Amino acid sequence: MKKLCLIFLLFFSFSFSQNSGDKNKKASFLVKGVCEMCKNRIDVGTVRIKGVKYANWDLTSNNLSIIFNSNKIDLDSIQKQIAAFGHDSGIYKAPDEVYNSLPECCFYKTNTPH
Repeated sequence: MKKLCLIFLLFFSFSFSQNSGDKNKKASFLVKGVCEMCKNRIDVGTVRIKGVKYANWDLTSNNLSIIFNSNKIDLDSIQKQIAAFGHDSGIYKAPDEVYNSLPECCFYKTNTPH
């Protein structure tokens, strides 16, 4: 009986891990920013997007690495929402009124990285 339960548990955990792997996707793309405030805004803002499980923006390379549930959101929508909170991403540009409301140190169109 113990062997049967163990086999069942191993089979169930294996099949569960196979199913969950299909929906989680990894991606990385450039997101414009110049400072630690940008990093915080990009990391926190991206993780708050429904379906995004992980986000880490690198200040040096401007590369955003994410893990997201492709059943809930697609990469295009993620990039569009990032632009909406002030940072150019992929093919989407931040609206001027949002970009202009960022703190002065975050003006990546005019500032060079610190």
